[in-house]
Amino acid sequence: MIRELTLHGGIPALAYGQGPPLVYVRGLVPQAGNPDGRSRWVETRQMDRLARGRTIYSVGRRPGLKAGTTMAELAADLAEAIRRKFREPVEVMGISTSGSIALQAAADHHDAVRKVVACATAARLGPLGKQVQRECRDLLAKGEYRDAMAALVPGLTENQWAKGAMTRVMRLSGAPEDPDGMIAMLDAEDGYDLACENIAAPTLLIAGEHDLVYPRELAEQTAQRIPGAQLKLYAGRGHMGVLRDKDFHPDIIRFLVN
Repeated sequence: MIRELTLHGGIPALAYGQGPPLVYVRGLVPQAGNPDGRSRWVETRQMDRLARGRTIYSVGRRPGLKAGTTMAELAADLAEAIRRKFREPVEVMGISTSGSIALQAAADHHDAVRKVVACATAARLGPLGKQVQRECRDLLAKGEYRDAMAALVPGLTENQWAKGAMTRVMRLSGAPEDPDGMIAMLDAEDGYDLACENIAAPTLLIAGEHDLVYPRELAEQTAQRIPGAQLKLYAGRGHMGVLRDKDFHPDIIRFLVN
């Protein structure tokens, strides 16, 4: 059974499963509230295998985010919601943009994060990641929503056939429910440059060998700078391809239970 929650600061959340909490941070999504319909199905299906023996708390962003928000502010929102809800440090997980938020929270708020799993991310965006996200941000600000989503595609794949197909799919996207919130998230990630050495929590990084947004070299450097961090590098995988790797869920479960 999926439960709808509102955490401190008005942050929306879904909770499902049974056991100790695993907080999953949502990233660059079109709505500030909880997803519904197909979006909810995709999110819960992705996390369901991790819900065995845990309660997944899938958390969104604070409503009303404005341009100029920083990653540190997003991490502070997350950490305060954790403190108010759980009263103790918890496991935190994120993918891509939300992986960056999870790492920032682990660096800045030791009392909120017990373990951190960060996938398809690193201490800062790579050059192509910055380029495509700035293009997306500027197009969102102009209200050119279909072009904005399509602008992200060059960071997702080098394959020309896949690039064409993904561009067509992205251009089918309608207007986001919360474009200002998406712009704020893109601003935050653009300025993101993590002080990795400040992370004290046990950390698992999962990276794709062919990630264009957060390149392999940056993931390796990030793992080297975080004390005791583990890095799982998936051969042949791109930015979001890590989610489809056969080792993705087993690697996370092993890390969390040990």
